[in-house]
Amino acid sequence: MAKKPTTRKTTKSGKPAARRKAVKSNVPAASDADLIKYYKDMLMMRRFEEKAGQMYGMGLIGGFCHLYIGQEAVVTGIQAELKDGDSILTSYRDHAHMLACGIDPKVILAELTGRETGISKGKGGSMHMFSVEHGFFGGHGIVGAQVPIGAGLAFAHKYRKNDNVSVTYFGDGAVNQGQVYESFNMARLWNLPVIFVIENNQYAMGTSIARSSSEVELFRRGESFKIEGEMIDGMDVLAVREAAARAVAKCRKGEGPVLLEMKTYRYRGHSMSDPAKYRSKEEVSKMRAEFDPIDQVKNRILEGNIMSEDELKAIDKEIKAVVSEAADFAQISAEPDPSELYTDVLVAE
Repeated sequence: MAKKPTTRKTTKSGKPAARRKAVKSNVPAASDADLIKYYKDMLMMRRFEEKAGQMYGMGLIGGFCHLYIGQEAVVTGIQAELKDGDSILTSYRDHAHMLACGIDPKVILAELTGRETGISKGKGGSMHMFSVEHGFFGGHGIVGAQVPIGAGLAFAHKYRKNDNVSVTYFGDGAVNQGQVYESFNMARLWNLPVIFVIENNQYAMGTSIARSSSEVELFRRGESFKIEGEMIDGMDVLAVREAAARAVAKCRKGEGPVLLEMKTYRYRGHSMSDPAKYRSKEEVSKMRAEFDPIDQVKNRILEGNIMSEDELKAIDKEIKAVVSEAADFAQISAEPDPSELYTDVLVAE
């Protein structure tokens, strides 16, 4: 059972700051409007993923389906510090990242169900979605494959001499892939404006990080490349936002790359086909009861008398209606015409 994480850092010189006594960062107060927005955004992700899980169980979604339930604070907090022109990309656990980018839940669910109205015309499914318009450069099905692409997007930002950043999400399982370290090396060598975000939900596909990694403090993985690293409480959206603000500022000033390890937790299995028997029900229940990211924001709202319990319930009802409408839209949409098999295909002659 993992303890609630503290904030730790490594320095640009690679000195092991992690060995010093760690002190949790002082999370700044958020405005009432910010708290309400984060609550709505995270609740949308939660309700969307619950609906996706339900539709998968009904046979309406085929193939693989990886849910983000429990990890909502990570992408919400980071997205709060980004602007138009920044780019993000992630792994196959990508539905919430798309929602964070402002993509319509209708076209996401339509893609999940393989319909022509989906954002990838029904041909990408759960793991392969893309929207240049929204700065979302894909969910990627190959473990770790998005990391060099993220470094490449950062190179493009630097080449164009803008102050945009590339945020590249990957998991604790992907962190042991070779291309990740090749990307670290080039990113530091060329001082690229890339934020490497390790979403450490502690179990990779189904193996505890303690059994798969000789160095479990993943924020230190950039030390040999002189990349600053920091470990953050990924269950607290305000702690995430604070860390993101520092990282984004560094990258915009040409002081990147930066590595952020977000200690988070997924409540469901690795994918819908995973019964998650490698951890106890008590462990999951404890995380839900004590560290849930949505409940943390909800409690701040209630304790600050920003909104009442009834008003928050009304928000939940509205969000459920939006998700339900998206599900209906997906189910009434047509499947792609067979001719679509021959479109968007690159042929080398």
